[in-house]
Amino acid sequence: MGVLNATPDSFSDGALYLEAEKAVRRAWEIAEEGADILDIGGESTRPGSRPVSAGEELRRVLPVLERLGRKYPLPISIDTYKPEVAHAALECGAGLVNDVTGLREGSGLASAAAAHGAALIVVHMRGEPATMQLQPPSNDILGEIDSWADRAVATALSCGVSRDRIILDPGIGFGKTAGQNLEILRNMERVSAIGFPLLVGTSRKSFIGAILHKPPSERIWGTAAAVAASIAFGAHVVRVHDVAAMREVAQVMDAIMVEGTSE
Repeated sequence: MGVLNATPDSFSDGALYLEAEKAVRRAWEIAEEGADILDIGGESTRPGSRPVSAGEELRRVLPVLERLGRKYPLPISIDTYKPEVAHAALECGAGLVNDVTGLREGSGLASAAAAHGAALIVVHMRGEPATMQLQPPSNDILGEIDSWADRAVATALSCGVSRDRIILDPGIGFGKTAGQNLEILRNMERVSAIGFPLLVGTSRKSFIGAILHKPPSERIWGTAAAVAASIAFGAHVVRVHDVAAMREVAQVMDAIMVEGTSE
């Protein structure tokens, strides 16, 4: 899954793709670099970020979706927690909804996905983006994810989302300490035992910076290690910024993990 931030303040590439034409060019580059899914968002959820209105979010993403149109070759995911944004994006060609709040805001987003027959990605996030890194660490992060997943899946199913269209994301970096992010990665089998495909987003995140002492733009090799580990421990989808490089990481890991792969 290739990331496209149509925002002025994302932690890795803020303002690079805020203009629709630049965002469209990057969307096509993401496809050419070998992504399987495009994930486009109009509101940053980095630690310390502030929410924007649904109108502003739509102003950022709809022109991009309209310009991509029917010719764009990849399924498109809309990264939002607002039902009105999800509805508009799905009507404009998106096929997945990526909810960083994990349906904590209510059932509206699940209802929007169900109404359009869209896939729904639910992400575990502790607290709110503005303050999530300031709250006390969880005493049992894996148990917390287990309980959250049960609630989120039940909500999605009750709203009519098909079971085979639900994807879980344990929310690396969303209100977790660096150590807890590593704990989640080491225990992905426990998360996958819940019974749904897993999406994992480690790309350029702060736990990599804590290990390497490097800024986001210099975390590509650390990201490569985290992506490889995610795949080895059971991730079905990896969400990344550096698509071409991480595609190669994924291809090699798939060859290692899958018996009978030809040379």
